[in-house]
Amino acid sequence: MDAAQQEATARARELQRNWYGEPLGALFRRLIDDLGLNQARLAGVLGLSAPMLSQLMSGQRAKIGNPAVVQRVQLLQDLAGQVADGSVSAAEATERMEEIKKSQGGSVLSNTTQTTSSSGAPTVKRVVREIQSLLRSVAAAGDIIEAADTLAPTHPELAEFLRVYGAGRTSDAVSHYQSHQS
Repeated sequence: MDAAQQEATARARELQRNWYGEPLGALFRRLIDDLGLNQARLAGVLGLSAPMLSQLMSGQRAKIGNPAVVQRVQLLQDLAGQVADGSVSAAEATERMEEIKKSQGGSVLSNTTQTTSSSGAPTVKRVVREIQSLLRSVAAAGDIIEAADTLAPTHPELAEFLRVYGAGRTSDAVSHYQSHQS
């Protein structure tokens, strides 16, 4: 890989970090490991071609263009967490992956069983991801930050919200939310 390709890949991975909280290669590898998948199976569940998944993982492409695919990624992340904490069995995870594969995406702010904790309430992380997905489906992180800067003099709370939830990392947004609940 020449210097220009390396620079383009680094730029794509940084954009992925801004849009999705981490490079897609790391996110997809974690899903593959946590859910016992291979790349072809993950591509099928997400509704991507295997070459497209490979391009996203390697940083040859930066953005997932289809909001329904972004939502499926989020549903798989939630499912992987449930498998990890033992609340979902491997067999049930396989069934849910089939349901996720068939989902058309619909509203970004859905409330399915995969978006809730054992108490039935949406998890903070899931709500934060839905907010991020909604904001990022209409604007890139740089555009969100620019909007926040424009709003800051007259609407500082909204500007902070946009910076944290629209352009920040999921973990930072969850921490921000939790710190403001006390």
